[in-house]
Amino acid sequence: MLGALGHFTYRRRWLVLVLSGLALLLSGAGLVYGGRLSSGEVVGLEAGEARRLVEEQLHFPGDSSFTIVFRSDALTTSDPRFMEAVTSALVGLRADPRIGSVLAPDQAPGPLVKRLVSQDGHAALAIVTVDLPYREAARVFPELRTLVRGGPLTTTFTGYLAFRSDLDRVLEHDLVRAEAISLPLSVLVLLLAFRTAAAAVLPVGVGALAVLGGIAGVLLLSHFTDMAAYTINVASLIGLGVAIDYSLFIVSRYRDELAAGADYERALGRAVAKTGRAVVFSGVAVGVGLSGLVFFRGSFLASMGIAAAIVVTLAVIFALTFLPALLAVLGPAIDTGRVSIPGAGRYAGLWRRIAHWVMKRPVLVLLPTLAFVTMLGLPFWDLRLAGADVTTLPASVEAREGFELLKRSFPDQLGNRILVLVRFPSAPVLTVPRARALYDLGQRIRALPGVHDVESIVELGPELAATLATTPPMFLPPEARLALKGTVGRDFALLQVSSDLPPAGKEAAALIEAIREHRQVADGTLLVGGNAALDLDTTNFILERAPAAIAFVVVVTMIVLFLSLRSVVLPIKAVVMNFLSITASFGALVWIFQEGHLQWLLHFQAGPIDPTLPVLLFCSVFGLSMDYEVLMLTRMREEYDRTGDNTQAVADGLERTGKVVTSAAAIMVVVFGAFGLSRVVVVKAMGVTLALAIALDATLVRVLIVPATMRLFGDLNWWAPAPLLRVLDRLRDEA
Repeated sequence: MLGALGHFTYRRRWLVLVLSGLALLLSGAGLVYGGRLSSGEVVGLEAGEARRLVEEQLHFPGDSSFTIVFRSDALTTSDPRFMEAVTSALVGLRADPRIGSVLAPDQAPGPLVKRLVSQDGHAALAIVTVDLPYREAARVFPELRTLVRGGPLTTTFTGYLAFRSDLDRVLEHDLVRAEAISLPLSVLVLLLAFRTAAAAVLPVGVGALAVLGGIAGVLLLSHFTDMAAYTINVASLIGLGVAIDYSLFIVSRYRDELAAGADYERALGRAVAKTGRAVVFSGVAVGVGLSGLVFFRGSFLASMGIAAAIVVTLAVIFALTFLPALLAVLGPAIDTGRVSIPGAGRYAGLWRRIAHWVMKRPVLVLLPTLAFVTMLGLPFWDLRLAGADVTTLPASVEAREGFELLKRSFPDQLGNRILVLVRFPSAPVLTVPRARALYDLGQRIRALPGVHDVESIVELGPELAATLATTPPMFLPPEARLALKGTVGRDFALLQVSSDLPPAGKEAAALIEAIREHRQVADGTLLVGGNAALDLDTTNFILERAPAAIAFVVVVTMIVLFLSLRSVVLPIKAVVMNFLSITASFGALVWIFQEGHLQWLLHFQAGPIDPTLPVLLFCSVFGLSMDYEVLMLTRMREEYDRTGDNTQAVADGLERTGKVVTSAAAIMVVVFGAFGLSRVVVVKAMGVTLALAIALDATLVRVLIVPATMRLFGDLNWWAPAPLLRVLDRLRDEA
């Protein structure tokens, strides 16, 4: 069927190119139409529900909020001119109907003023809540920030909306820069591989077409489902790498067929038939790996998996249609711009020699290589997880500058605060028995390790708290009204726990679990929120779904490989090889980005790993590693079917694919390495880790471990039960 597609594309080349041009126009329309990228929240978590309740009922600042830091070196907050400047700066915001509230020291209740001015007296905070859903608030935030005029005060915007706005801007800039770096370098690698300019440029064009279509698809999907801001970068990173690789495979086989004496149509038909089959199975394998993300429904990972699968699918389609049409149009011009590389001939037969060298001493090569790869993975045992925050941005970005300013001038604002809510089934929330139970809860929490203080209305005394809660507000003093407004909702009471423990540490997670140990409080139910709880809940969300996702990816990948290779043993070995690459790359992830090695080179702030990153890396590495595995083993299968000699098949297969695999790996390392230059730590970590994984996979694993194990298994490599082969043959005949 693929051979027929190759012949059809050759004869209808202009039709295929016109259809490809229409696809490009549709992609452009999708880019112009735009989308609504989100924060990438995981829904349905306990910590998320606690946050939603305090935002809705107590009007705590949430996702639709931002913070303004006003500062002056010359004026102090006790100077009337300072507060007059704050009031003047906030006039526009307070008059805007989209603003829900503005809490600033110039108009705040007395007890709150001291929390809104810095200890050194030279800075003040304004906490602004936008009365719109997050997506709408994010859209109007750039306009809202222009309404603030600091006058004699410097203004720095931080908080959630500012963080997301700056993050989107940095990601967009980094995406353009990464592609501007990776595309020329990819052309250079292709030029070294093909030694003609025309052949080198074609795969890059296919990659650009696939990426544009993928980004347009992401933006379109964002109107219907949650798409995190990272999705475009991840889709571009994966799509560009696989599209160029698939094109490289086909162009290489096409030129080999031409060199063997085939005419242009026959060469194209055979290239699409033989290598196109490997491309299809490779695309399916990569798609299977990425589809493991769908198991994480309720998070942006699921939609990211769909987006990445779309761009891989486009890469396969364009590599099998648009690229052959271009080759058909070029004809003999494929060799235009020939480049001579001195001394290139001395490497002829290199891969065959390496394969024979390895297969003569398989155990001697295999054991130390396995030991080395395992050693690379050891740091992963010390993995610490925490959600990405504003520290993922570089220090020069305004939202990050504001965060650092808060750390220096308002340390209490950034402390580890744990929200403990107790929901009750009926009103009033605070009866005397309930208030007593809440008081006992506060005392229990106060005695836990790591707890600094517990703030709640019941700390005044259970009876007094119940009396205040049932007294009409008009009869209460302002301080009592303020305390009730910040601690008692329609159906819950809030205790705020301050802790000296870092939110991302194991001790903080243990504290959250200890607080949750007893859920029943009087007739109410306890919920725990805050950053530490959110990190713990997100990690548990990932861990609960990871086994099913891993099992799905492994089993379906083995089925796909069996259909491609007609072997039971090779799919199992391929999966084991993938786990070796993943082990090493995960160890490098922790060693570099958590422990802080190579900070001088990569320029980032070390810290815990985002919980979603290992999942993204596993699915990506597992799929991408199959890229080379399928091509290499497919060619070995061809040679084995032709000769029946396992050793010769391995040597010939490696010789025929070694140059292509090396070039393809170099291209992926270039593409992923370019994304490693991102200023956003999560994207940087993914780019660097993928580049390392591909480099290790294409060298230690494919060049040393694969030939060694192929030699040890011998003809058993190609074994499959006869009944399975008969079923497979019947399916192929029916197809």
